Amino acid sequence: MATQRRPSSRSPHLDLAERVLSAAAGMHAGLASEGPLPSRRDIRLLVEEMLEVLFPESHRLGTDGGDLRGHVAATIESLQPRLEAAIYLGLHRRCGKPASADKCRRRARTIARRLLEALPEIRALLGKDVLAAFESDPAASGIDEIVACYPGLYAIAIYRAAHRLLHDGAEVVPRMLTEHAHSRTGIDIHPGATIGESFFIDHGTGIVIGQTTLIGNRVRIYQGVTLGALSIRDRGRTDKPQGRKRHPTIEDDVIIYANATILGGSTVIGQGAVVGGNAWITYSVPPGIRVGVGT
Repeated sequence: MATQRRPSSRSPHLDLAERVLSAAAGMHAGLASEGPLPSRRDIRLLVEEMLEVLFPESHRLGTDGGDLRGHVAATIESLQPRLEAAIYLGLHRRCGKPASADKCRRRARTIARRLLEALPEIRALLGKDVLAAFESDPAASGIDEIVACYPGLYAIAIYRAAHRLLHDGAEVVPRMLTEHAHSRTGIDIHPGATIGESFFIDHGTGIVIGQTTLIGNRVRIYQGVTLGALSIRDRGRTDKPQGRKRHPTIEDDVIIYANATILGGSTVIGQGAVVGGNAWITYSVPPGIRVGVGT
């Protein structure tokens, strides 16, 4: 986890530090009571090790190959305590008393173990995503290029791990993982979204996929696509529609071209439909229909 810096006993910056901490009334107390989260560096290292387990062949370029199984096992051995520590930091903010903190540690270990046990399933899903990219993009020279270069696959891989963590009860860390991918790729996938098999993102920059989005199998989307929510009148946090489906459903075999915007929890894009670039959709589209596509 992140290291803590300490000033010298005569530091001229102590007074400035005090003024910085007191500048936003209420924020410091709230953050202090909830406790620290993993640092950005922690998340970056976590992502690097997870991807090395999921795509070990790509991450070992320039080596003599060696024992691939042993390399993966060693990486998992390094990943496990890092994963447990990050999950705990996401949970412990609400643990309270020391006895509850111990319960949070046990829960973090359980969640971490479940993710590690799910890695074969996640890798199998990613294998289908890789093949979907290879079959859909004539510019791809090979599977190795897709794994090494494609930002869409990078974002999908992190999403699939984060989605599993969220499903198993992790807090905050799943969002931190997908926001790391967002910062690297420009692709914003909420870990709560549900995405089926053989998902292909082409180019990817500017894509937004909201929390309650449902995406079926063999869906293809291009850069700038938004799968979002219609605006609501905000009367305070307690009045927000928690638990309500706010984002669209995209059924199997749909293609959504660049910069299309599809909004609303009741909006369904039917199986095999095609949504053209720059389309603005707030209504359901029947299966097989082409919307906003020139002939």
